[in-house]
Amino acid sequence: MEGIIVGNKANLYEVEARNKIYNALARGKFKKDDALKPVVGDRVEIDVLDDKNAVIDKIHKRNSYIKRPKIANINQIIFVVSTKDPKPDLLMLDKQLCYAECLKLKPIIILNKIDLSDCYKEIEKTYKKVGYRVITTNAKEGKGIDKLKKELKGKISAFSGNSGVGKSTIINSLFQKQMTLEGEISSKNKKGKNTTTDVKLYKLEENAYIADTPGFSNFEISEIESENLEKYYIDFIPYIKDCEFVGCTHIKEENCGIKEAVCKNKILIERYERFCKIYNELKEKEAKKW
Repeated sequence: MEGIIVGNKANLYEVEARNKIYNALARGKFKKDDALKPVVGDRVEIDVLDDKNAVIDKIHKRNSYIKRPKIANINQIIFVVSTKDPKPDLLMLDKQLCYAECLKLKPIIILNKIDLSDCYKEIEKTYKKVGYRVITTNAKEGKGIDKLKKELKGKISAFSGNSGVGKSTIINSLFQKQMTLEGEISSKNKKGKNTTTDVKLYKLEENAYIADTPGFSNFEISEIESENLEKYYIDFIPYIKDCEFVGCTHIKEENCGIKEAVCKNKILIERYERFCKIYNELKEKEAKKW
């Protein structure tokens, strides 16, 4: 019987097959190679043992795979940013967007808690100009949820963002019931308290699943090499050809197509400045490897 892994705790998997959930163990052959271990999102073949239990016998070829948090076969990543409490972290958002581009997954940006601050208007304008899909929401009141739901049809979507930005609240609004724990905001430091500890796949409707993933206190993209970062800034790509030097870092060089585009306001200076920070972070980590 074919199914999809929707949950995993320790080495026990929850597999949905024919609208039923089975508790399943993986056969021993999967334990020999960590790369072949089942993860949430995997399409699998199971041998049904009884009404509740099964064994995972085969894992179908994955269309995509994310190492952290471990999840397979997602089509898009929904990046949630709050306008306040916690404040927008656009450096992290740019890192996330680069990561999505690297994985060749469609990114969608959600600007949540729009009732708390008007700063979302400028952020929305920025990323729409870059070319990204942006949806504004007030999840507690259900605003923007219908628009988001249309984007989730027929796809497996992962949610990502700092703790406290409202991922769980958005998921609960989509299902119109309590599906996950909603994080509390610490009144002392205004940072979210992470409540989600396991990757979980929820069936929104037929062929549409969403994943609630562990909240990130930071987001590392060490898988991307500094020299390749430019490829994942989609607003940079049209101007790379205008650089005089092959291998231009777009930071110190003269006659740089990217820097010229910034001067002409074709690339937003804020995006460029965050690119420089990310590039330097990657360079520092690469230097420490040696």
